[in-house]
Amino acid sequence: MPSIPPQDHAVPHVSTIPANRNEHVDLFVREYDGTRPHHDPEAVLMLHGRSVPAVAGFDLQHGKYSWAQNLAEAGYDVFVMELQGSGLSPRPEMDNPCNANPAQQLDDLVPNPLAGPCPAAYPKQLGNSQSEWDELNTVVEFIRTSRNVPQVAFIGWSAAAFVMGPYVIQHPGKVSSLLLLAPIFPAKGNASKPGTRFDPPHALPLTTPAAQFGFPMNLLAKDGLSKVWDPEVQCPDQRESGIVDVVWAAILDNDPLGKTWGPVHAGVPDGIGRFRNSFWWGWNDTTVPLDNTLGTTVPVLIVYGEFDTQAMHKSSDVRFNFWVPDLYAAIPGTDKLMIRVACAGHQMVWETRAKDLHTMSREWLKNRTVDGLKSGSYALDTNGNFTPVV
Repeated sequence: MPSIPPQDHAVPHVSTIPANRNEHVDLFVREYDGTRPHHDPEAVLMLHGRSVPAVAGFDLQHGKYSWAQNLAEAGYDVFVMELQGSGLSPRPEMDNPCNANPAQQLDDLVPNPLAGPCPAAYPKQLGNSQSEWDELNTVVEFIRTSRNVPQVAFIGWSAAAFVMGPYVIQHPGKVSSLLLLAPIFPAKGNASKPGTRFDPPHALPLTTPAAQFGFPMNLLAKDGLSKVWDPEVQCPDQRESGIVDVVWAAILDNDPLGKTWGPVHAGVPDGIGRFRNSFWWGWNDTTVPLDNTLGTTVPVLIVYGEFDTQAMHKSSDVRFNFWVPDLYAAIPGTDKLMIRVACAGHQMVWETRAKDLHTMSREWLKNRTVDGLKSGSYALDTNGNFTPVV
């Protein structure tokens, strides 16, 4: 049992997702309040990426893997939020299996729950940058108001960078620091509308190209999780035996409907993780330097694993050409620190080096340094030594 009990909140929000625009919804937020007696609260907000629910990512109830609990035990008031289309927040247009990615339906949904592939009943993507910035702002304001704190420290994993990065630039006074784990960063990613800072480049909801944005829901099967994780495990004891099963169970626990989908074995469905299909813009080498905010007004820590093939991914399509050091280079200020962790991959939160991640994040939140380092690029080896990276 956790030493600090969780408190789950339903945070009211007026949706700006086209699928349920102007509807009143509740965003799921889990809190671990580690504020110590006679101390002012220090709030930390953790945001998930594209495909894994935040609770499964940041609050895995297995051993010492819960990053959220670890930070709470260090004295922080920690909040873990779910955007719409993920975890226990609303999932508009995602209950209909026909709204799943057509390329995934045959393998993952036939014959359960579909008899055969079918066209999308809602042929558009679900979320977008603006709707996700709006949801993030609602939770930030909930924290600032309810806990009477002027600023919130941000921690984001993977594609959370698309949401938290531009938000910080637009609202620097609300954010005390930014920690990005394995951030997805396309230096030549989707731009904002010409002549604007963060307006969408196209009318929304975007319906073309239909192959990419003509459906609201993507799917994750257990073998899909293994397919992206297994090749990144390159060191002995990089991950605990059986951890894939533990993680998969946690993902399904945060998706009660998806848990009933997928191939059936011995009368029990394998389960399918469902996650939103979003259209993002405004996170590239043009927007990152805006207002000289990142690395100046708001200090930035970037952490990634040496074997990460998702945040470190070269593509012939520049929109999907991801490279973590490109983000570090684009940040204009000098209060920026990047650490490459040996024997770790994109799923570092569930690997044995999670303990080092917890240690670095606690020191960062306390001092805005790691091992006394405030700026520069470093490699962290398995013995705990930091070496400058040229």
